[in-house]
Amino acid sequence: MSDGSDPKRKRRIAIIVVSSFVLVVIGAAVSIGVYTTSSSGPASKSSEKTSEISASIKAIEGICQPTDYKEACVRSLKEAGVNSTDPKELIKASFKAAMNHIAEAAKKSTVLKELEKSPRGQQALKNCKDLMEYAIDDLERSFDELGKLEYGKLDDALEDLKIWLSAAVTYQETCLDGFQNTTGNAGEKMREILKSSSKLTSNVLSMVDEISLALAKLNIQFRRRLLSDSNNVIGHGDDISTWPPMLLGKRKLLGKSVAALRPNLVVAKDGSGRFRTINEALKHIPLKSNKTFVIHIKAGVYKEQVVFDKKMTNVMVVGDGPTKTRISFNKNYVDGLTTFKTATVSVFGDHFIARDIGFENSAGAIKHQAVALLVQSDMSVFHNCHMDGYQDTLYVHTKRQFYRDCTISGTIDFVFGDAAAVFQNCKMLVRKPLDNQQCIVTAQGRKERRQASALILQNCTITAAPSYAPVKRQFRSYLGRPWKIYSRTIIMESYIDDVIQPEGWLPWLGDFGLNTCFYTEYKNRGPGASTARRVKWKGIKTITPQHAVDFTAGRFMKGDRWIRTAGVPYVAGMLKA
Repeated sequence: MSDGSDPKRKRRIAIIVVSSFVLVVIGAAVSIGVYTTSSSGPASKSSEKTSEISASIKAIEGICQPTDYKEACVRSLKEAGVNSTDPKELIKASFKAAMNHIAEAAKKSTVLKELEKSPRGQQALKNCKDLMEYAIDDLERSFDELGKLEYGKLDDALEDLKIWLSAAVTYQETCLDGFQNTTGNAGEKMREILKSSSKLTSNVLSMVDEISLALAKLNIQFRRRLLSDSNNVIGHGDDISTWPPMLLGKRKLLGKSVAALRPNLVVAKDGSGRFRTINEALKHIPLKSNKTFVIHIKAGVYKEQVVFDKKMTNVMVVGDGPTKTRISFNKNYVDGLTTFKTATVSVFGDHFIARDIGFENSAGAIKHQAVALLVQSDMSVFHNCHMDGYQDTLYVHTKRQFYRDCTISGTIDFVFGDAAAVFQNCKMLVRKPLDNQQCIVTAQGRKERRQASALILQNCTITAAPSYAPVKRQFRSYLGRPWKIYSRTIIMESYIDDVIQPEGWLPWLGDFGLNTCFYTEYKNRGPGASTARRVKWKGIKTITPQHAVDFTAGRFMKGDRWIRTAGVPYVAGMLKA
């Protein structure tokens, strides 16, 4: 008997499995169309052609059935001239339709930029062009992944697809966010331009999500390891013999002290390294590398704005401690920038790791939105880092992110974005706001109900910064508010101090998102942890112990695949009781 090790055979099986489950999901529409075509008997070429078209239309209607924007789905596939009953081909055609619409949107944003007069509007349109490129990149790699699915890796592959497609949805929304308080009509024009591409991207995400749900319902879980509810700290007793050499090397590297790291580059303000500035060092990072490239940034305050672009993959930066090595700048919204462009440090390349570094935006509360760190690096890890600012300190923009033993300080929405982000053993320090302000820790930005994103705080501490503690009774502070309509935030096994109001959560504007958000608190402790007087929105949820496990790093973002390799302390499941 064959052991099934033939790669072509594995891929063939995977395609058959996915196609079969798509058929289950969309019902009998496709199969009825195929049956009609194949059993029609002798007929003229014209009637056969008509029958084929009829079957294709039924297949299109079937594949579009579970999407949230069915009319847009059907119209796009018909306009593309798709004449197939193969579910996989229909899904691929849906990908192409979304990519084509986004590419068209990028072109139109360039045209609009030439016509736009206001500086902020021009910048927002430039952001849109960049964000559309990010969206196309993630759609393309999702498309490629769909074409090379392998038996035994379906579960992981579908997880990747959902993360990348969720990001593609967010990029288009971030484009529109940039037009806040701009003059002129460029924002409305861009909203109209993106209407179709946003719907089509959401539809592709729906299709992938339905496949994933079908697999889960039928209990076909490939390479899934059962998670224990015990305190499983990675690095003790794990079998690493099956890890790829690249990941094994990364784990060994990160287990070393700074002195033993033998970094590829050293940055030092005092001249003891190869470079005096971080931006000088960035010019020497190898692009699209699959090998970890280590940069040691020695103690000092580096006053520069730093961008690790999307081609800078597998970069690791190590400081001498988050209060000793600090990157600080002061870009902000009040001075005319969009929030997306205010970040002191922006990280776009995947598999980024930071350790023992401080990130700061020094603009101050008076300057409103001023990001210290923006991250859209997939499978990124931050260990023992500080992120300090006021409004919008940490922008967890998209994709999978893990924070361990970090400290984040701020005033308004100081942890925000639409990533799948887990914070373990982190401190959230509420700082003193302006006299007319109140403080909000989180503002999660999930726009579509199927996006695989959430802010998850596990075993964290939410308390007042030392300078705020004496005056905390003069202000109100909240756990979060729904920035987007399907905002999702989970706070579990954490310490909540009395800095938080008894109501817990704050509306964004009127009743926006109050019925559709997903906010839950589970097994928290501390004087501010009681849920007795919490707001009673429909979106405030009570979860079971079984459901709580779904929001652990090991389950929610399959952390065993990538956080294990980072060599940081990591709890895959729930903490010990």
